[in-house]
Amino acid sequence: MRDWLVAGAVVESPDGLLLVQNRRRDGRVDWSPPGGVVDEGETVLGGLTREVREETGLSVTDWSESIYEITADAPGMGWNLRVVVHQALAWHGDLTVDDPDGIVVDAQYVAADCCGDHLSGSPTWVRDPLGAWLAERWVERRAFRYLVEGTSFGDLRVLAVP
Repeated sequence: MRDWLVAGAVVESPDGLLLVQNRRRDGRVDWSPPGGVVDEGETVLGGLTREVREETGLSVTDWSESIYEITADAPGMGWNLRVVVHQALAWHGDLTVDDPDGIVVDAQYVAADCCGDHLSGSPTWVRDPLGAWLAERWVERRAFRYLVEGTSFGDLRVLAVP
């Protein structure tokens, strides 16, 4: 089993919520908040700050405590995912896409009421927690857990685990 630790960013401006468009290795395209894998030796916030800068050109200088955490276990695909999400409280810079991994191909601020359309093709474990946060705007950390059944992205069945 491969264990992934990922950090995600909620960056909200008067223009909306910052989302990035990802082109996956298998050709799929989806939208998500900026963020990515925390490298060995990095803290979650250190990795998150690096990922946001790489994917969007923005330098975040202040983060909230974690607002939600996601775990998704996919035994059929051989991975476990843990995502820790923080809200950016202060940042500067111009929005530019220059992802060294070549995954992020676009970034834009999206009005909160339009985020659902952008996220419709995203995995359940990305779409549902973010949608819930947008609806409620809680500040104390919440946890979301998913079991991912199947052996490829084409045949996944995602179940929320209480």
